Amino acid sequence: MQRALIRGPVLGLEASCDETATALLAPDGTILAEAVRSQLAEHTPYGGVVPEIAARAHLAHLPALADQVMREAGIGPADLGGIAATAGPGLIGGLIVGATFGKGMAIAHNLPFVAVNHLEGHALTARLPGLVEGGVDFPYLLLLLSGGHCQCVAVEGLGRYRRLGSTLDDAVGEAFDKSAKLMGLPWPGGPALEKLAASGDPTRFHLPRPMLGRPGCDFSFSGLKTAVAQSIPKLATDQDRADLAAAFQRVVAAVLADRARNALGMLPGATAMVVAGGVAANQSVRAALAAEASRAGLPLIAPPIRLCTDNAVMIAWAGIERLRAGWTDPLDHAPRPRWPLAELAAPSAEPERAA
Repeated sequence: MQRALIRGPVLGLEASCDETATALLAPDGTILAEAVRSQLAEHTPYGGVVPEIAARAHLAHLPALADQVMREAGIGPADLGGIAATAGPGLIGGLIVGATFGKGMAIAHNLPFVAVNHLEGHALTARLPGLVEGGVDFPYLLLLLSGGHCQCVAVEGLGRYRRLGSTLDDAVGEAFDKSAKLMGLPWPGGPALEKLAASGDPTRFHLPRPMLGRPGCDFSFSGLKTAVAQSIPKLATDQDRADLAAAFQRVVAAVLADRARNALGMLPGATAMVVAGGVAANQSVRAALAAEASRAGLPLIAPPIRLCTDNAVMIAWAGIERLRAGWTDPLDHAPRPRWPLAELAAPSAEPERAA
């Protein structure tokens, strides 16, 4: 199959939540430069992301970060082959900032523009050159695990996604953060809970394992979160907190592995199990999913830790995949705070393999 020619590096822009990020990728997917500015300091006093503060921070820092990656790569805007910007889902203020900045660059320098679905960025990270030798062929199972999403998705091709299961209530990352807050840990709670759990006894507290053993691959974490809340009065020492954190983490890993097992049964011919999103950085979760994938005779593909959370590398790569297929977006494409993967249109031609 003949691919559309991309004449230069693609600039990726990510501003969907609380990290401002840019990245520059060569047409073959080689990472030329990347930059991420965390907004942790701005949001920590409030115990979570404040959308208006996030949007203003993106506006203040995105142009400088775009300049930074181009300087590091030794190129200018005229050398680019396209602009790829997150256009949803996410916080609408940040989406508007990122997409509008990207459109402005596209207009000023006569460049093709790609409005990237943030979830598709996560879904295609597994195909990033160098991550897996020879690339990953379609179809594969994606477990998208973050603070806002918890889904099992059949990735059947570029722009072709079928949701096999999702959470009935809380996302798994939200369960981590809220349970950590109940334990008195700082925000963001996921990494803090994992660190605390390392010194805990996971067998001491008996917590429910929601949906474990049930048909399908839907998730539910609200009951587990309630059980954690009910256990808080029993905590008298730091070791008690560590034991509860370890028990929580163990249950989540077991449930995710169980749901992944069922999802694989719903996708015959899967070439791999892929995990993405912030929770994919958790080592206990990775180990449980790796064991499940191994039982199925499949590899577990997990991005490097820095590419698990929001980043512009995955946005630029998703843009490259779509540009290769000859797909661009009009400059009047409106950002969407809600944009399910199932509503993405598939290009008429798709790459057969990763680069």
